[in-house]
Amino acid sequence: MTNENERRARGGAERRKKSGFTLIEIMAVVIIMGLLMGIVGTAIFSQLDTARVNTTRAQVKQLESALAFYQMDNGRFPTTEQGLQALVQPPTSAPEPRNYRPGGYLQGGKVPQDAWGNPYQYEMPGSNNVQGFDLWSLGADGQPGGTETDADIGNWTESEEDA
Repeated sequence: MTNENERRARGGAERRKKSGFTLIEIMAVVIIMGLLMGIVGTAIFSQLDTARVNTTRAQVKQLESALAFYQMDNGRFPTTEQGLQALVQPPTSAPEPRNYRPGGYLQGGKVPQDAWGNPYQYEMPGSNNVQGFDLWSLGADGQPGGTETDADIGNWTESEEDA
């Protein structure tokens, strides 16, 4: 009986050795997965940057449209001091709008932020745009100027398709 128990114990140990992974095998798999994630991760992050730039360009166009509707209704664009907040709440400082649209000019009742979570910049009269106002995002770095994703994105800048 004890011989049979010993054989079972040895057989179980032998099966465990054959069915498990060695530390070397596990480490090799982890290293390979890490290398693959590094390659895939860089490709994904570059696409995220492109998506943020495109999202910001689209939002600038939407804000331009809302400002155009504001101007059609009220005969002028909001002043720099009134800012983009004039698109969601009637300004109380001069010049007050004469025909403000009930509910404002933006859905959701608030001015969106750019794709990096920063507020849009607005200046009236503008110095870069013939439309009369400048509207821009400071880009990924949140600072004026910059290159690539850090570059300012404004209603006067060309998109990549136009360039």
